[in-house]
Amino acid sequence: MSLTDILAVAIAILLGLWVLASLKSSRPDGTLLKVHPFRRMMSFIMLGRNESVVYFDDYIDVEKLRAYITEAREHFPVDITHCTVAGVALGLATAPKMNRFVVGHRLYQRKERWITFSMKRRKMDREAKLSAVKLDMPDGQTFRELAERINGKVVIERSDRKTSFDVEMSILSALPRAVLRFAVRLWRLADYYNLLPGALIRSDAMYTSVFVANLGSLRMGPGYHHLYEWGSCPLFLMIGQIEDRPVVRDGEVVVRPMMHVRFSYDERIDDGLNARFGIDTLRTVLEDPYTYLGCLQDDGRDARPLSEPVSEVYEQG
Repeated sequence: MSLTDILAVAIAILLGLWVLASLKSSRPDGTLLKVHPFRRMMSFIMLGRNESVVYFDDYIDVEKLRAYITEAREHFPVDITHCTVAGVALGLATAPKMNRFVVGHRLYQRKERWITFSMKRRKMDREAKLSAVKLDMPDGQTFRELAERINGKVVIERSDRKTSFDVEMSILSALPRAVLRFAVRLWRLADYYNLLPGALIRSDAMYTSVFVANLGSLRMGPGYHHLYEWGSCPLFLMIGQIEDRPVVRDGEVVVRPMMHVRFSYDERIDDGLNARFGIDTLRTVLEDPYTYLGCLQDDGRDARPLSEPVSEVYEQG
């Protein structure tokens, strides 16, 4: 066999592998959706998440939330971040179309609900590293159970021992630039063709339904955050510090403690109406935590599962 024949066979094999990879539509983290031709074209016209990003602003009255947190702390450790993550979980349950993502110009329904939130390794320490904590939201989980899981993760992240993520980043950052660039491109290529193993997807904080960043804990306002092109996260939520603001209540201007939140949203996953239902759910939950978070009674009678949709949002809409 001549060199030309060998090259021809090699090219044919590569073309065959490319065709097979292109036809592979299944993923460990998502189910392929059949969509309207217009929505399918959106991922070809708007190639990245930041070409497709839409920003939403909202203000949430947190007077009841403050009282709720004070009362809840008599039973278990909790703060604004815990409550917001719970509100987001209920938002995903209420508006499941928000739990989608685009990879390889295809739209997928995520198989599980995941929320990632950022935290400082040490509070109010400018030099402390940021850490991203990723948690799944199983069916039937109550707010108290979620808070206990978050607290367990926070303890680990704020300990002095290195996490598996720290070890992975140390190894990768030690690689020569050319090798690291090649590794990142290879990862992106494998993701595009749905060849990434499920274990790698589950361990990566950016393969998530929503990313939550509480800047209020750092006494900052919320920024308009970009969407990461890495991973599959289509939603980013920024929380600002609580401020007294004038609002209209029953035709009168009153001062209320308001929390400013900003959402970044990949509009390729669905239209703005469903995004609105998700946002309205978060506001509804945080403005009435006694009803939607509960967990203040020892017998658990007021514990509402975070996987139960907030149907009242659709009734209000």
